[in-house]
Amino acid sequence: MTVQLLSPEGMFQPVPYHHVSISTGTRHVHVAGQIARDGEGNRIALGDLAGQVVQSLRNTARGLAGAGATFSDVVRLRFFATDWSPEKYDAFIAGIERATEELGIPRPLPPASLIGVDYLFEPDVLVEVEAFAVLD
Repeated sequence: MTVQLLSPEGMFQPVPYHHVSISTGTRHVHVAGQIARDGEGNRIALGDLAGQVVQSLRNTARGLAGAGATFSDVVRLRFFATDWSPEKYDAFIAGIERATEELGIPRPLPPASLIGVDYLFEPDVLVEVEAFAVLD
């Protein structure tokens, strides 16, 4: 396995992700920000943060697969969410939970950041996901 995930003692808990990832591979995979669009560019889950998280993670999985990777190879996830507020947390996590089993996403997640932004790609885009993976 090229990725080891851990949360050392004394680091803030509980969080839905590991604080640290250690990778030993030599091929780095960077998946550009993925949004809630299907393969034809159609908008998915308009106004639904959880639904957009699921679709964005599905697109991320496709990008990883194209490079021969899976979520098990991911060393870091970065999420951007528009008009973020703590009240949106439950919907955000619900989207992750809906995608976890379907996409083989490890739980807890690899190290992850959620960054609130004013605006993404187009006005209907509520979330964007970037992934960084390492392969042998």
